[in-house]
Amino acid sequence: MKKFLILFIFIFSSLISCTSEETKTTYYLIRHAEKDRTDAANKDPNLNRKGLERAERWADYFEKINLNAIYSTNYHRTMQTAEPTAKSKQLAINNYDPRDMYDSIFQNNTAGKTVLVVGHSNTTPTFVNNILGEEKHKNMDDHDNASLYIVTITDGKKMSKIEKVE
Repeated sequence: MKKFLILFIFIFSSLISCTSEETKTTYYLIRHAEKDRTDAANKDPNLNRKGLERAERWADYFEKINLNAIYSTNYHRTMQTAEPTAKSKQLAINNYDPRDMYDSIFQNNTAGKTVLVVGHSNTTPTFVNNILGEEKHKNMDDHDNASLYIVTITDGKKMSKIEKVE
């Protein structure tokens, strides 16, 4: 009986050590909320009233999601979109350069984490495509402030979906 018990423990221990823990990274990517369009020459406008309200709704959306990091381009409208969520999560907003998305540093810093990325109508789908390694998504409509791209990487397998969050 002792031999069977020892054999059972050995086999069970071997099976446990052979199974690897699943590594999952999740990216939530959104475009900034509605911006002030009263001055077409202003390249860095703030959010308008509707945009500030949407930024608060994004914070409500992410309330039950355990975010590890928040990234935003360094523009007023993207930072203002990220701020309510960052405040509620007590996280700093990390800036990224939209010309250098999903580089090795970003990948290493976010591997195995759940991350919010705030960008623009042209950079958000591009960022998603860079993560996926394929040209799957086209630029967003300039008035689309409700699309949420969710990209998951589980043990190297990459998947994406889009949700509308009004």
